[in-house]
This record gives sequence, structure tokens and C-alpha cells, in this order.
Amino acid sequence: MTTTERNMMGKITFYEEKNFQGRSYECMSDCSDMSSYLTRCQSCRVESGCFMVYERNNYMGQQFFMRRGEYNDMQRMMSMGMMFDNIRSCRMIPYHRGQFRMKIYERENYGGQSNEMMDDCDNIQDRYRMSDCQSCNVMDGHWLMYEQAHYKGRMMYMRPGEYRSFKDMGMSGMRFMSMRRIMESM
Repeated sequence: MTTTERNMMGKITFYEEKNFQGRSYECMSDCSDMSSYLTRCQSCRVESGCFMVYERNNYMGQQFFMRRGEYNDMQRMMSMGMMFDNIRSCRMIPYHRGQFRMKIYERENYGGQSNEMMDDCDNIQDRYRMSDCQSCNVMDGHWLMYEQAHYKGRMMYMRPGEYRSFKDMGMSGMRFMSMRRIMESM
């Protein structure tokens, strides 16, 4: 396997203690339940690729995007926008080559105003005059959707597929106001 292929795969290591101490768990793919490997996660190191980490098992609850780098304690991660204090599952985000396309809808079940996007949007209110986004269809690429404009607040990872209702996905009460493509150079 070449270095390029390894970097495209992704590798993250989770540690039970701050500063990369204690028991560790190395992961190169999705993991729906880390509790059999670690009792808690207080630091992690992303050696390659990008990952979405989740507050609960089975990719549920709050989400946080992690790219290559060292995260030596939960306080640092929380200062970067992570809104939970323990990681229970993770999903590797595959590297995408090619175009990015997503159609966003103002209401559930693809209702209301719609707009097709091919690049990042820091504020759907300003760009499209949309006050909310409650469903979408991701045709190409992997995206992050943010609760607030300018890529702030809680986030949700979207991979290719149809998303009829964010509320039915456990995102009740959340409005998505900005979207960003997940690219190697983010």
C-alpha cells in the first residue's frame, strides 16, 4: 500500500487519558461502539484522513468533525466547537474526488423553496433568501451542515443520499444555516 493510499484511508487513535496517555484504540474505519475498547476518550490523534466523532453509540447525538492533527484533551476539542465531553463512536469520511452537488429544501419532504449547491455556503439566508433547511438530497461529495451561519454551532455530516426530514434523524429543533464541502484541504 502506498503512502497516498494510506492517507486516503484515514487513521485515528483514541486515548483514555489526556495527552495521549492510558489505553488506546486505533481505528481505520467506522466504529459504532467504542465502549468495548475504551471506558472513555480524553484525547485523540488523527494521523490521516477525516473523521466524524459522535457523542453516543451508533453514530447518534452531537457530532464533531476532526481532520489531521493532535487533540490532547477534551477541553481543547470543546474550545474548537465540540459540544460534548466523551466520544462513543466515529465514522471515517472517505476522500472524494470530483464535483460536489447537494440540493437543499426549506421544508421537510423536499418541500418549499429549493436550491442546488456545488460549493460552500456560509449563510443560506443571505445567498438564497432561505430562512431554514429541513431536508436535502446529497448527489455528490460529503458535506458538513452547520446550525449557524459562517460554519458555527452544532454540525451534521451528510454523505450521498436522500434526507427527507432532519427532525426524523434526531435533529429536532435544529436549523441548518451554512454548508461546507468536506475536502482534503479544508
